[in-house]
Amino acid sequence: MTKFTHLDAAGHVHMVDVTHKQPTVRSATARGRVSCPPAVVAALRDQSVPKGDVLALARIAGIAGAKQCAQLLPLAHVIGVHAASVDLEITDDGVEITATVGTADRTGVEMEAFTAVSVAALAIVDMVKGIDKQVAIERIELVRKTGGKSGEWLRD
Repeated sequence: MTKFTHLDAAGHVHMVDVTHKQPTVRSATARGRVSCPPAVVAALRDQSVPKGDVLALARIAGIAGAKQCAQLLPLAHVIGVHAASVDLEITDDGVEITATVGTADRTGVEMEAFTAVSVAALAIVDMVKGIDKQVAIERIELVRKTGGKSGEWLRD
């Protein structure tokens, strides 16, 4: 049976001690999407969403989300987010979101990348829900990670 790193000898949840690990350069990229009805896509394309610039707000929200990850997830470590980018692309049926986060720290930034995509998606929904409530956040997934003990990983 696999030993779970977030459980102590008594089976209680705890934060893994990374104090003695050496910092290494690490990065993670996650992606997700917000599906949108045609009226929302049209408003995004012609920048007529009543609340303002959706993509600019979503980009900033995603970066801020990456930096707040440890406050949202109880077992996530507070790490230095040394780089964060959120790329957004309007498609015929929604918005594609890709976030890449980098650090030189003792643990990875996968959760920060997931959080960046999630918060950017939430910001998009918040900005367009007045046009059509059929918007939906879909499939947030890890695309790539580098660094650390497990090295590089790439989604097939």
